[in-house]
Formats: sequence, C-alpha cells, structure tokens
Amino acid sequence: MSKLRLVDESGTEVDVYSPEGVKLLAHFWIKAVCQNRLMYEPTWLGIPVIQDPNDLVMLQELIWRIRPDIIIETGIAHGGTAVFYASMLELLNRGKVISIDVEIRQYNRVAISSHPLSHRIEMIEGSSTDAAVVEEVKRRVGDARKVLVTLDSNHSYDHVLKEMELYAPLVTPGSYLVAMDGIQGVLADIPMGKPEWREDNPLRAIHTFLETHTGWEIDPQYNRMLVTTSPDGYLRRTNIQ
Repeated sequence: MSKLRLVDESGTEVDVYSPEGVKLLAHFWIKAVCQNRLMYEPTWLGIPVIQDPNDLVMLQELIWRIRPDIIIETGIAHGGTAVFYASMLELLNRGKVISIDVEIRQYNRVAISSHPLSHRIEMIEGSSTDAAVVEEVKRRVGDARKVLVTLDSNHSYDHVLKEMELYAPLVTPGSYLVAMDGIQGVLADIPMGKPEWREDNPLRAIHTFLETHTGWEIDPQYNRMLVTTSPDGYLRRTNIQ
C-alpha cells in the first residue's frame, strides 16, 4: 500500500495514488502554478500564450474535432492564443480567428500582424461587451457554418455573464462556448489571491448562465486532465435557442 499521502483542506488524509488523491494533487498543483505565474512561461510559435499547457492540449482536441470556420476570442493579451487558434485553422486549411481586446498594445499588434499566421487573424479593439463591437463581430461572422467562441478577457462575474449572453447566440449548434479561468474562485486564498474572487469569478457566471438558458451542457471531456484553469468551462450548444 502507498505510504505517500496528502491532507486535504478539511484535514482528511488521502492516498496520493487514489482517484481522490489525484484530484487533490491537481487542486493543489493548479493553485501553486497560478501563485507562481507559470502559465506566463509558455510561448506558441514565438508568442507568449498565457495558458496552462493542459488547457492548450484540450483546446487542440476541440478545434480538431469541431473544425470551425470562425473562432471568436475575447482577450488578446500578447496574442499567443490567437496564434495558437490560427495554427490549428492553418492545419485544417480553413477559417479565421476574430480576436477582441479593449486595448491592443502597439508592440502586441506588431508581433501579431507580422507573424506568418497573421492572414488568419483579425483584430478588433474595443470592449467585448460594447454593442458596436458585437455588431462588428456579427458582420464578420456572416453566415459561417461552424462558429466556436472562447471568452478570456475580464474575469469578473458580471463581465463574463454579459459576454456569455452576447456571444452564445453566435455559437452554432454542436459547437462550443469556452469560458476560461473559472478557477479564479479557488484562488481566493492563495497569497496573491483576493477574497472577493470567491464570488466574483467566471465559474459562477457559467452556472448562472446554465440556470437561465436551455440548449447548453457542460462537456466534462475537456476537463479530464484535472489540472485546468477552466473547470466546467466547455459548454456545448445542443440546439437552436
């Protein structure tokens, strides 16, 4: 029998090799990763991506399976995720990324625009919840057959919920709305965390959205690696609303 054990936050000992132990280890690991900002280390094709590698693998699986014509992304930062999405679309020989950010800093814009995959990326500067921005996104989406949406901008409850309300209708049946960084609530008690995160987080917005909208379901397949910043974040649209 294993002698390596963990103690959960209630004081209960757990065998590290048991299913419960693996889940607890993942829980502690993602907290340590976020505290030490390790998700800021990876790059994708030369651009900082600011994602946990496990989540990138899951997004790769999803994009390869769905084969979207359009990927809408809120939150550009350095542009690594936009380039990641573009690289997947390039392999699929289809589609474009529509990336939105309230502020696209000049050095990030230059890095993205000069990247070999820039021909698959369109950038829109402005708040993702601004009516004019949403209308512009709709115009660019047009009659695309398959649309995937990822939300990774402001991680407050109110903002994420509003984004979900605005962008969910653009997701085509069978495709996904991916709301990232629901882990924020779990991080409230790490040294760099904030107590208000316990309630003010994307995961709570996800659950509120599901309570008030039919035709959506959480797909646990994309959280099976356990270490993730986006628990319950992969929402599949099951029908036309």
